[in-house]
Amino acid sequence: MSQALLAGISRTTEPRTMLRRFLALDAVVTGANGLAYALAPEALGRLLGVDATLLLRTGVLLTAYAAGVAYLASRPQPPATGVKLVVDINLAWVALSAVALVAWLTPSTAGTLWIPAQAGTVAAFAGLQWSALRAVGR
Repeated sequence: MSQALLAGISRTTEPRTMLRRFLALDAVVTGANGLAYALAPEALGRLLGVDATLLLRTGVLLTAYAAGVAYLASRPQPPATGVKLVVDINLAWVALSAVALVAWLTPSTAGTLWIPAQAGTVAAFAGLQWSALRAVGR
């Protein structure tokens, strides 16, 4: 995520709008990632050095999750409980990515770069969403 993109998305005086935008961006990025995994698991599996079946299942899961996050983003006032759940799931994804990279997977060089990069992006979403949720509560 570029600094300019985040600055443009967060440019508002209304914290609720910022929260909805961060949720929407998360939904778009996660949905695109999920669709890629679900629609091209064999090719991406070869590139990343990750089992195609794992990518397919992960893609379906991510696509469904992205739909839920998009639903929250579409609400005029996203419920705090739902946003906290999104933040918690995002943080669990980051932790699981790290454990998988060290303990379960033997990815290619591309996979070794991709897994931490996507985990870092998800961690950034969690931080942005949590900060925006706190600003809404003020």
